Amino acid sequence: MNEENQVYFIDSDELPKEALERKHRLEQDPSSRTDHMAYLPGMEVIESDIKDKVVEAMKSFDYHKYTEEDVKKALASEVCSIENFKALLSPAAAPFLEEMARKAEEETKAHFGNTVYIFTPIYIANYCQNYCVYCGFNCYNNINRKKLTMEEIEKEMQVIAETGMEEILLLTGESRKYSDVQYIGEAVKIARKYFRNIGVEIYPVNTDEYEYLHKCGVDYVTVFQETYNSDKYETLHLLGHKRVWPYRFDAQERALMAGMRGAGFSALLGLDDFRKDALASALHVYYINRKYPHAELSLSCPRLRPIVNNEKINPRDVGEKELCQVLCAYRIFLPYVGITVSSRESLTFRNGITKICATKVSAGVSTGIGDHEAKYEGETAENVGDEQFEINDNRSFRRMYDDMEKGGLQPVLNDYLYV
Repeated sequence: MNEENQVYFIDSDELPKEALERKHRLEQDPSSRTDHMAYLPGMEVIESDIKDKVVEAMKSFDYHKYTEEDVKKALASEVCSIENFKALLSPAAAPFLEEMARKAEEETKAHFGNTVYIFTPIYIANYCQNYCVYCGFNCYNNINRKKLTMEEIEKEMQVIAETGMEEILLLTGESRKYSDVQYIGEAVKIARKYFRNIGVEIYPVNTDEYEYLHKCGVDYVTVFQETYNSDKYETLHLLGHKRVWPYRFDAQERALMAGMRGAGFSALLGLDDFRKDALASALHVYYINRKYPHAELSLSCPRLRPIVNNEKINPRDVGEKELCQVLCAYRIFLPYVGITVSSRESLTFRNGITKICATKVSAGVSTGIGDHEAKYEGETAENVGDEQFEINDNRSFRRMYDDMEKGGLQPVLNDYLYV
């Protein structure tokens, strides 16, 4: 077996000697790792200049050069330019957070009114063939692995649908061996029986595979770039297909080329310089929008969360004030783009940010595999797969819905008509 494809899913307390040696070599010796900028066999290469534009802007972004006057100018501008956006991301904008929040709220109401969409994720498998040092699913982590059968998937979806939810996001670990495209497609076909809007957050695939998933019923694709700094990316993704930075970058564009209605973008804030990653995320959306103006695009803003067997995984330099600044800057720069805030964040933060700029939130969340029914009944499930990370807001769908209404917002479950 090719060593690059040799993956260990650990089901004992100790790594086998050969796995431990391989893991240590990957961590200590960069020369043992494959080129993270080189495409692997079977990976589709598309012609696009968006990567170069985003990377060039990110590398040249010196946020310390922006002043109080630059921030005031940005807030006074009728249309937020890229240069204005950079000023709003800078440390100089921190004292203007209240003014940014007011402007962001105005833009949100102008484009979205008081509406906030609610969805829930469902993790159907947690097998992964990547070694990403910050992720609970990584192939060297000793966790309970599980892949749901089609019968189990249908049961989970029935339980979720009975709550009234109409949008679902399907997630897997990144393993073609255990969660191939056909398996995901069959799960999507089941989801179409119960939900009106379906997204997937899976490993990146080629255009023809996205086209197949779209025909199965997928409406949109979400991909986290994790960090747009390719050098930092190399030190965090040590093994597997995910290691290939450029292939991951172009995933949303391939999905849109395949006919997907929408695409979601994000960096995992805290892995690297969050201001540069926030700039790159927004510019990725900005340039995709100019190239595919029909597409429905969204930004997420996840921060690192603790994982199984490593509670020290936490965001670097990204507190709630910094996160709020990033989100307000996103809204001012991209007033027409949806902003999703996940259950990684606290109840208090999510209640506040939905009144300012967020337009989509998750509810009734479990990042484990196969435990929705037990969770909804307040029980502990047996024979389930371990979660990818710890969530911070565990509100049920009903409580989330009620909290929004009490806060003067209009919860939306779906606004699409299928004919």
